[in-house]
Amino acid sequence: MTYTVGHYLAERLTQIGLKHHFAVAGDYNLVLLDQLIEQGGTKQIYDCNELNCSFAAEGYARANGAAAAVITFSVGAISAMNGLGGAYAENLPILVISGAPNSNDHGSGHVLHHTIGTTEYSYQMEMAKHVTCAAESITSAETAPAKIDHVIRTMLREKKPAYLEIACNISAAPCVRPGPVSSLHAHPRPDEASLKAALDESLGFLTKANKVAILVGTKLRAAEALKETIELADKLGCPVTVMAAAKSYFPETHPGFRGVYWGDVSSPGAQEIIEGADAVICLAPVWNDYSSGGWKSIVRGEKVLEVDPDRVTVNGKTFDGFRLKEFVKALTEKAPKKSAALTGAYKPVMLPKADPAKPLSNDEMTRQINELVDGNTTLFAETGDSWFNAVRMHLPEGAKVETEMQWGHIGWSVPSMFGNATASPERKHVLMVGDGSFQLTAQEVAQMVRYELPVIIFLVNNHGYVIEIAIHDGPYNYIQNWDYAALMQCFNQGVPGEESGKYGLGLHATTGAELAEAIAKAKKNTRGPTLIECKLDRTDCTKTLVEWGKAVAAANSRKPQSV
Repeated sequence: MTYTVGHYLAERLTQIGLKHHFAVAGDYNLVLLDQLIEQGGTKQIYDCNELNCSFAAEGYARANGAAAAVITFSVGAISAMNGLGGAYAENLPILVISGAPNSNDHGSGHVLHHTIGTTEYSYQMEMAKHVTCAAESITSAETAPAKIDHVIRTMLREKKPAYLEIACNISAAPCVRPGPVSSLHAHPRPDEASLKAALDESLGFLTKANKVAILVGTKLRAAEALKETIELADKLGCPVTVMAAAKSYFPETHPGFRGVYWGDVSSPGAQEIIEGADAVICLAPVWNDYSSGGWKSIVRGEKVLEVDPDRVTVNGKTFDGFRLKEFVKALTEKAPKKSAALTGAYKPVMLPKADPAKPLSNDEMTRQINELVDGNTTLFAETGDSWFNAVRMHLPEGAKVETEMQWGHIGWSVPSMFGNATASPERKHVLMVGDGSFQLTAQEVAQMVRYELPVIIFLVNNHGYVIEIAIHDGPYNYIQNWDYAALMQCFNQGVPGEESGKYGLGLHATTGAELAEAIAKAKKNTRGPTLIECKLDRTDCTKTLVEWGKAVAAANSRKPQSV
């Protein structure tokens, strides 16, 4: 068998730890898909469309550390750009691979289908460069290995998405074989002098402080320093809070955990800890209008040791040339004990059990979902009230929460959880999603049925975009209602003559008792997804969501500054 460009790519994907790749077929990538199957190593998983395909890869990367999606040129790839943007914003390494026009058609004057009708085909590459850390076009087999290795190496190092397009007549062209994968994982050696200077300055800063606290930020996972952060907290003995988008990045069972810091909508006591400290170690924070509550609560300045993925800022000085993980490990070795800053026991807010016969409320739904979450659960929380419900949950050790609040694409969670469940079938997967968000990507539930993934979906049916209604009401916030649970019967048709792909379960819940019964049935459905349609009153949402949403909306609607 001739070893080809497609084989080279397939082997590299296997070498970096992928067991699956996601795909939507199109005539520019058909030969490439054949080559990937022929080489083996990764199973080809199919999505309903290219948008969902890119988000499925994003979800896979959340569990596996990297992912790949294969789509076709222009009509497919431009749709997938949304997922590339999300992966870039959320620091997730996914490789989007697009088939491309025949190498002979470049500069030929030929007008091709699935294009914008011109004879110039570099527009897709130019678009991809804006939402990736590396992008390459392969039009010859000779240059393919170097270009494939470049995009993969950069993707893994920077924890950002990358893009590769392969001319459709090159995928099956003969190619050399890849060498060891170690070169793709290598990081530059740290600048020891800069690291020591940053460490000395930081130790001097901490030694003078009495009230020390740690704030865990959104990019900590991408910095691969979750374990090191726990060790630092153990050494310091100080209180630890997390940013909202870093929910589950620090164990809530840890004796130092003190909740979520989010300005005025923080967990009880968390705002006082962070804003009352005389030294805050901010680890990989992201300060935007969302995380700061409309620019009102940004933790920076003279009392902050800010540790970003590629630099440290303290005492008005900045240091770089090393990774966050390396700095935190070095700081832990010499950090002073600051247990005096740890006062008072953490008491998470526990929602009371409602009368099971009463109409289902947002609080009761959240309470029951929280009871369902154990240490082996990955909880996906869609943009909106679902996110706020996840933030206020108390998590057992090992539980994970996945959100997308930098990019904030509504509907991302359905295909993303599909990808995540594919990557980590040993875990339990739970999704909370609103009706408006669900309508964007609902078709991907069909793939959960197809691949018999036993996920549980809590679909909040409150007849519209409730947060938008609370913040800025208008006719555009109201959507056509569906019988969401009934969709599962549509998806259960399977493949004629086969028994698989027919085990989706759709249920309704209008009271607490009905929800409890539905959850019990969902636990028993181990061969497919269960969608529980939770019917709530339109005005029923978390108070913090409304408070926070109005603050952000006010900040983003402020009048132009006069010059």
